[in-house]
Amino acid sequence: MGQEHALTEEDTAPLDNTDVATLAERMLADYDNATPGTVFAEGLRLSATEAWQLQSAVASLREQRGEQVIGYKIGCVFAGNQKMMGLTHPAWGRLWSTELHESGVRLDKASYSNPSMEAEFGITLSDAINDIDPGKATPDDFLPAVEAIYPAIEIHNLTLRGEAPHGHELLANNAIHAGVVRGAPVADVQGTRTTDLKLIYDGTTVDEWDNLSWPNDMLTAISWLAGELADLGKRLRPGDLLLTGAWGPPIPMDGRTHVDVTSTAFGNVSADFV
Repeated sequence: MGQEHALTEEDTAPLDNTDVATLAERMLADYDNATPGTVFAEGLRLSATEAWQLQSAVASLREQRGEQVIGYKIGCVFAGNQKMMGLTHPAWGRLWSTELHESGVRLDKASYSNPSMEAEFGITLSDAINDIDPGKATPDDFLPAVEAIYPAIEIHNLTLRGEAPHGHELLANNAIHAGVVRGAPVADVQGTRTTDLKLIYDGTTVDEWDNLSWPNDMLTAISWLAGELADLGKRLRPGDLLLTGAWGPPIPMDGRTHVDVTSTAFGNVSADFV
């Protein structure tokens, strides 16, 4: 089966800079039109390195038109999800100033492609992040740099057009991230605590988890992300918002319109898609 195939650097002929620039312009136009990734329906396959390169090229175009990177999302944290995507590592994508929303927001459902949600937690970073060496830090080392934790709804364009495995398409498409709705911050982040987490559509729970542990279950992939950014000459910065990874797949909304994410320890967040 295709899902058993790991994405390698030998999967495709290499792209040159002209190819990347042309693909990036088309990728961004498709994203703006809520038809992401049409190039993959035409048979495009990329190595992992090329997929990251294409994500970065699209990001440069977004920055040129005035959007700002405000942090990062981590996806495919668990080995089973990685294997399904043909990856051997998690995925990361950029969070954008134009796609950060606060609880209670009303969004246009037509602006997304198969809008699908995950319940998870976000954190913001304090000035202490400047003192952490990303090459040596463990997940525990990042706890002093957590300024606050938030309940979060992560919005996805759950549209993958190419043949499985979809890892390269996922990476190139900014890990299919399409925005985040953030709840109120909880600044008391010291000590351990246990919480549940629920994703609720129109009053019906569609996914839930019990006995999640802060900080162990939330910070497991932060050191991986910091190392990946360091390889690109980038660092996590004070004020960055990080989505730390979900425990389940994105759930399509289909005909439903109201989303709640609830956590007994860290509060609630909601959004309407109309």
